[in-house]
Amino acid sequence: MERQGDEVHLNETEATGGVKAQGVRYVLGFSLLLIVIAMSAVWIIGSVLR
Repeated sequence: MERQGDEVHLNETEATGGVKAQGVRYVLGFSLLLIVIAMSAVWIIGSVLR
């Protein structure tokens, strides 16, 4: 941490607490894939049963 007058400057590690959540993008991508598959299944099954 560095002070310059009234401003406080932090480097990237200090600002993020040293943790970067890399798993979040995989969870979001997997969830999106599951939603697309589920909605496609509902659409296909609905059209077949009519």
